Amino acid sequence: MQARSRVLEAAADTALRSLGVNGAQDRTGLRNMQQLIQLRWIAVVGQVVTIFVVHYGIGIALPLGTMCAVLAALVAFNLGSQQWWKRRAHVSNLALLVGLLVDVISLSIQLYLSGGITNPFVFLYLLQVALGTVLLRSPANWILAAAAGVCFTALAVLPTPLHIAADPGNGLADHYVQGLLICFLLVAALLVVFITRIGRILRERDARLAELRQRAAEEEHIVRMGLLASGAAHELGTPLSTLSVILGDWQHLPSIASETELHHDVAEMLAQVARCKSIVTNILLSAGETRGESPVETTLHELLDDLADEWRAARTPAAFEYQRRCEDDPSIVSDEGLRQMVFNVLDNALEASPAWVALDADCRDGELVIQVSDAGPGFSADVLERLGTPYNSSKGRPGGGLGLFLSVNVARTLGGRLTARNQPQGGAVVTVTLPLSAIALEEHGDDE
Repeated sequence: MQARSRVLEAAADTALRSLGVNGAQDRTGLRNMQQLIQLRWIAVVGQVVTIFVVHYGIGIALPLGTMCAVLAALVAFNLGSQQWWKRRAHVSNLALLVGLLVDVISLSIQLYLSGGITNPFVFLYLLQVALGTVLLRSPANWILAAAAGVCFTALAVLPTPLHIAADPGNGLADHYVQGLLICFLLVAALLVVFITRIGRILRERDARLAELRQRAAEEEHIVRMGLLASGAAHELGTPLSTLSVILGDWQHLPSIASETELHHDVAEMLAQVARCKSIVTNILLSAGETRGESPVETTLHELLDDLADEWRAARTPAAFEYQRRCEDDPSIVSDEGLRQMVFNVLDNALEASPAWVALDADCRDGELVIQVSDAGPGFSADVLERLGTPYNSSKGRPGGGLGLFLSVNVARTLGGRLTARNQPQGGAVVTVTLPLSAIALEEHGDDE
């Protein structure tokens, strides 16, 4: 039990990593960094416009040389960031913090050169703190808030080369009040735009992580069933072999051979035992116990035809239509999981529609498209909404819904997908789409 528990834990961790949990977080960080770069370009343009309006329009003498040098450094930093993160896939919390700290420092220098605490645009610090609160994890967000507070205090304490006269009593006629109003509107607009964008990015990340965790839970569920099935298959192997030997001996006994009906019954039991042994072997193959040691090479046409013939012979449906419209016939590896997946879908269709089932195989744009149609009542809205979840069935019996659940996960493992829909004229269609590269036989060179 402890070994099995360790296997399940390892499978869950591996599933989370393989399903891309870290990748989802990395993409979110990269998108957030792109938002910061875009906001920094807006800040550069805004500072250029503000500097020239104040210096040439209002007539307040600003140290243009120094302020333009700061702007040039900020532009160089942003260009470097843009090029750097084009070649990177992972953005850490520290990288976001560094980017925001650069913005705070450049803003502080510009404010110091243009009036310090008397500059109405000093409230742009609140924009930086708000962005840091959304983007950064603790304690980085506190570090950014502390840095903004220190810079704000320094502007209030240190003497600045320029002092801006303010007379709020003049209302909008006062330049300070005008700047304050512009700063408020700017901060409000940027907060709405960028917080909305960042919030959407974070929600998409959370939704993606929730989906990946659900898939990891399903993978763990499959591992549990695989371990159970594998153990049961091993346990059933011995009694089935014993029954096969005993029935084989009975079949040749004179007392049974002389009774035609009894002899027929023993032969039928022997055939059913052989079928049970075949099912057990397939379970072990699906569990990976012997799979991969001697892969079977076949062609796409042969695989599809064999699937259709084998299922028709095993289930003997009243009416079964099979069409194969794949012109190409590439060499592939016969995949037991693919076979079982198609059988599960066909079995569900036959159970819903005993009178008619259809199998249609086609190749489109490098993908194998298998459609299974039936003339049954179709899927309920709840089953379609929760397609691919375990025990999602309208059959009303314990354990129902596992066949479709396993089929969805087999298709997903092979890089494909399984979808279902109801037809307007009645019945349902289940479509399995797989990339041919997932089952294609790898070509080796002559040396290999």
